[in-house]
Amino acid sequence: MTTTYQAKPVRKRGMGGISLGIDTPLLIATILLVLFGLVMVFSASWELSYFEYGSNTTMFARQIFFMLIGVAGAVVATFLDYHQYRRWALVGMGVTVIGLLAVLIIREVRFNATRTLWEGSVMPSEAAKLAIIIYLCVWLFSKRHQINEISFGLFPLALIIGTMGGLILLQPDVSAAFTLAVLGGILFFVAGGDMKQIFIMLMGAFLVGWLVVQLQPTARTRMADYYEGLRSPTEASFHVRRSIEAFVRGGVFGTGVDRSETKLQGLPVPPTDSIFAVVAEETGLIGTTFLISMYVVLAWRGMRIAQNAPDMLGQLLATGLTFWLVMEAVINMAMMVGLLPFAGNALPFISLGGSNLIVSLVSIGILMNISRVTLMGVKEEERKDHASDGIRRGVRRGDLPRAGRTAGTR
Repeated sequence: MTTTYQAKPVRKRGMGGISLGIDTPLLIATILLVLFGLVMVFSASWELSYFEYGSNTTMFARQIFFMLIGVAGAVVATFLDYHQYRRWALVGMGVTVIGLLAVLIIREVRFNATRTLWEGSVMPSEAAKLAIIIYLCVWLFSKRHQINEISFGLFPLALIIGTMGGLILLQPDVSAAFTLAVLGGILFFVAGGDMKQIFIMLMGAFLVGWLVVQLQPTARTRMADYYEGLRSPTEASFHVRRSIEAFVRGGVFGTGVDRSETKLQGLPVPPTDSIFAVVAEETGLIGTTFLISMYVVLAWRGMRIAQNAPDMLGQLLATGLTFWLVMEAVINMAMMVGLLPFAGNALPFISLGGSNLIVSLVSIGILMNISRVTLMGVKEEERKDHASDGIRRGVRRGDLPRAGRTAGTR
């Protein structure tokens, strides 16, 4: 017997929305992150921008350009019902695969890797994270009644993640492939996947990860540096040592915006992977605490939106997007102080890079849309309840016989 999925009833539980249904705390946190990111990108990029393009402001101008595209995308995503993604998820995956193949064919080398297009501004692996989250959410939603059958659950999921992850590993981008695997496992769990299948998936991911570390020189070197750094910070990689130096120099109040010395004295790629170190040096403990608090707000509102979502598709999308953005931030910040192996994860909304900024803003737009659909459902429910109460009150009044009339003369 086929069971029809019913959207769960929703109640207004502090969505923090304004008249358009936009989640206000999430909107404020996003605006503050973007503005803070623009300031830090300008501070961290002017020297590298002059070296690369002969102008101190080229990278900053590009970041503003991509921010405007991202804002436009976020606005569209906010007002486009997320159920529409069921029609376009497969197309989005196809475009993403083409982009990943284009990277391997064009082979634009930056920092000893072939991950980008358009002089480093477009990174298809970033778009792949958003595309695969949407695709997996749609796929898991469509297979929700069969997800615990291995032939419909674990095997197809492993094939999807393995194909996308393999294309990304060829760049090589180990951190992005790892992120996709983690997100796939989280979404499978949230969708109600069988714990035995999840255990098998974890064991398989561990085995694949071990093989990648053994066979991929970059991953092997980074793991070796990580182990050395755990034994003693002085034995960590040069990148981590310079980052820790920036944290020490920043202290509580920081050296002031654009007054970092570490970014001028060997800190690798300060506008991108290392921008958190620049934030720590120039704004100190106060600035890093502010930045972390904004990500905490993002996590809080994202999970609240997932909790209140009117159906499983909304729950999956909100959970996947929130976990992705917060996980990227945690990995970037943790690796800069040696708590995790060094990876190429960007700091969402802060790091220089058009692809990451655009997909991050679009993700916020999707979260806003889920919030809007939820709030609209609540208002519709309240309207119907109010109308029903009015009808019931009217019926009760009408049922009373009026003076000089009998009930049967109506």
